[in-house]
Amino acid sequence: MSRKRTRRERYQAKLPEAKKYPISLCAVNFRADENLGYLIRAAACFGANRVYVIGHVPERNDLKASSGSLIDYVEIKQFSTPSAFIRHAENENIQVVAAELVQGARSLSDYTFNFDRDICLVVGNEEIGVPIEILSIAETVYIPMPGVGYCLNTAQTANILLYETVHRYEERRVVNYV
Repeated sequence: MSRKRTRRERYQAKLPEAKKYPISLCAVNFRADENLGYLIRAAACFGANRVYVIGHVPERNDLKASSGSLIDYVEIKQFSTPSAFIRHAENENIQVVAAELVQGARSLSDYTFNFDRDICLVVGNEEIGVPIEILSIAETVYIPMPGVGYCLNTAQTANILLYETVHRYEERRVVNYV
């Protein structure tokens, strides 16, 4: 069986009904370009406004495959340092929620999002995690993992965070309309 339309044609057909949420992702200087591509794909699929990148942004062609060719549907905004990102978040009144396994982090299952402000979900570098500068201003959550492992790939973490945030946003809208 062959497809009659290209990926781009399918995306364009879905675009008029696609939702956008006051949610963004922030990536911290990933080692693997593919991980940033996967974040871009997740952002587009879940309706996030944009992806903030602290550090290096690879060329578009290097991200095209891992983003599922969705790179053209998500705004990417680059910052050179965590401090520059923090200033932007403060100036724009963005609520920063970081996923990190640190003392004081709250379970994502128990976390209550404040949807009165735009939300930025931060996932850290594959080796060093979320910079301490960001953790100091962020609300920190972790994803409960009942199995033997305790640490997910950063792109997988972003997918779970996006799914849960959008799900709760939609639940809140339904409750407020009833």
